[in-house]
Amino acid sequence: MKYVDEFRDQDLAKNLAKSIASEAEPSRTYNVMEFCGGHTHAIFRYGVQDLMPENVNFVHGPGCPVCVLPIPRIDNAIELAERDGAIICSYGDMMRVPASKKRSLLKAKASGADIRMVYSTQDALKIARNNPDREVVFFAIGFETTTPPTAVAIKQAHAQGLTNFSVFCNHVLTPAAIQHILQSPEVREIGTVSIDGFLGPSHVSSIIGSQPYEYFSEEFQKPVVIAGFEPLDVMQSTLMLIRQINEDRHEVENEYKRVVTRQGNQKAQDLVGEVFELRREFEWRGLGQVPYSALRIKQAFSQFDAEQRFEITQGNGKDVKGCECPAILRGAKKPTDCKLFGTVCTPDNPQGSCMVSSEGSCAAYWSYGRFRLDGESKVAAE
Repeated sequence: MKYVDEFRDQDLAKNLAKSIASEAEPSRTYNVMEFCGGHTHAIFRYGVQDLMPENVNFVHGPGCPVCVLPIPRIDNAIELAERDGAIICSYGDMMRVPASKKRSLLKAKASGADIRMVYSTQDALKIARNNPDREVVFFAIGFETTTPPTAVAIKQAHAQGLTNFSVFCNHVLTPAAIQHILQSPEVREIGTVSIDGFLGPSHVSSIIGSQPYEYFSEEFQKPVVIAGFEPLDVMQSTLMLIRQINEDRHEVENEYKRVVTRQGNQKAQDLVGEVFELRREFEWRGLGQVPYSALRIKQAFSQFDAEQRFEITQGNGKDVKGCECPAILRGAKKPTDCKLFGTVCTPDNPQGSCMVSSEGSCAAYWSYGRFRLDGESKVAAE
């Protein structure tokens, strides 16, 4: 296949749906967790779930870094702008995520804080160069995909002698989160979340490769298939998982071979290893404290670490009462299980991160017609 429309071909989708229906054993249920929000949106945008037999279900995982960032870290960014007078540079989705006391970066900006939306780390560096008398802090978030650009920015700031630039680092790691989910009581002890296999993240795997998933695939005996973002990618990967489950295999397979290799992008990995190191633990929204699941800036570049340059407090902000984002991020609930979804909580008035992010589960349900009508949860497929 050469062109994107070939990965959306209806006839091929119908053939894949027939193969999945024929190979999915009627006597068992297949629960597949897609970790990446890009997969969640593909599933609902193209109606992939509706092409599945009734016993093949998608369980929505943590989704995206905007969704999993805990409220206290957003509070910290607002404090840096209001208390310390720093210019805070943030990606767009992060601006609208609710923080404590129903605040957000966007609302703080409206109240006078100097918070600016940027499209890249290079934008933040430019702002630092243009404002030499101001402290400029880049609010760095993201999984392994967006970590290399942050490392590049820090190295460039070092080379250019930018003394007014720093990074508030919130980069997190996907394999640790998947392992944490598999070790959670809801999966292992209570059994309220049943996971038979994983659709591995795409862009993340282009950086780290498929190898990091091999440990927990073997340890927890759960198959993983690295899947592309197009509907046929998701369907083919689901078929590959069904075959593994039927054959009692638990291997890491790579459907997204046109982008992902087993070793990943070694140059990007080396760059990240030069600038960052593992944190002992880090809080994820919905997952709590997850060991060795995030990065911090190494001592060699500590002059660019906002957590060392400023006094960062350890807050205890909580989600809006009734918001089920934490449970949704764990796969324990779906957006339509939340009483706020589609009523109080909408894209114009988000109460939780899952409705804000362009890759959030709640945003996917809302955008593609799976929303609450007349107080009831129903699929608006008509």
